[in-house]
Amino acid sequence: MSKPKIIQIGSLGGSPGADNALREHFDVLPLWQAADRDQALRDAADVEVVVTSAMHGCKADVIEKLPNLKLICNWGVGYDSIDIETAAKHGVAVTNTPDVLNDCVADEAWGLIIACARHIPQGDRFVRDNRWENHDGMLPLGTRVSGKKLGIVGLGRIGMAIAKRAQGFDMQIGYHNRNARTDVPYTYMEKLTDLASWSDFLVVATVGGASTRKLISRDVLKALGPTSYIINIARGPVIDEAAMVELLQSGELGGAGLDVFENEPKVPDALKRLENVVLMPHVGSATTETRQAMFDVVMKNLQAYFAGKALLTPVATS
Repeated sequence: MSKPKIIQIGSLGGSPGADNALREHFDVLPLWQAADRDQALRDAADVEVVVTSAMHGCKADVIEKLPNLKLICNWGVGYDSIDIETAAKHGVAVTNTPDVLNDCVADEAWGLIIACARHIPQGDRFVRDNRWENHDGMLPLGTRVSGKKLGIVGLGRIGMAIAKRAQGFDMQIGYHNRNARTDVPYTYMEKLTDLASWSDFLVVATVGGASTRKLISRDVLKALGPTSYIINIARGPVIDEAAMVELLQSGELGGAGLDVFENEPKVPDALKRLENVVLMPHVGSATTETRQAMFDVVMKNLQAYFAGKALLTPVATS
């Protein structure tokens, strides 16, 4: 029996073995390898399923060139790189991989918090450069994390996992959402500037996309002040990156721990030069266990679709 056809927009290399597993179960058109992308899409007009990732997305031009498209299966929880509006217009379902990455992304947020507060990257370089051994200066004092105030922007699945970990550090927890939650004991603040001015650490865990672009504005960053830290494990464009760089350089913002950036993989050179910043290459979910779990969800959605069953993790497209 012939394998079902799918289009794969880009490699799922972040999940070892995923590309081979797709080829084993499906007749895969690797769009990123096509010499003529438009011709490849025309030749695949009968294909009903696209597999992609948060990195590669799925733009309107791809959706509109596939008249029989029924499903976009996304490897990743974020889907702001998929044109949801066009998908909805053409009756195309979208799935993602929620929940399975909550813990690892929350762990990454906490890694950034502690790395920033305790100067862990600087300390590593201090030892590797033999400065400690040679009594060449001193590592600057860090900031205590335990007992401090943690603000969370976006108290969803990942935000809740971050808050749960904060309880072990005896932190006060405040948050900002579109609406207050009635099922948590944490302090809700309607104004982001109020949350920022209250917080010692402000973690961004909201969704990406047009609705949250530059949500963390210059005013919010200034409200954090010279002794507080911004931590971003959401999407780069949620923060006004240019304003953040300026405030970090001037000392009006204490520091930043960043796993995501506005124009990935390009990172402003100014950020790379700052000692009060910890940088990671968008790897919040990058553990062996989580990446396998994410791919398992992709496979289950694909198998459900081709078996005529309900999708496991559909995204609301309207």
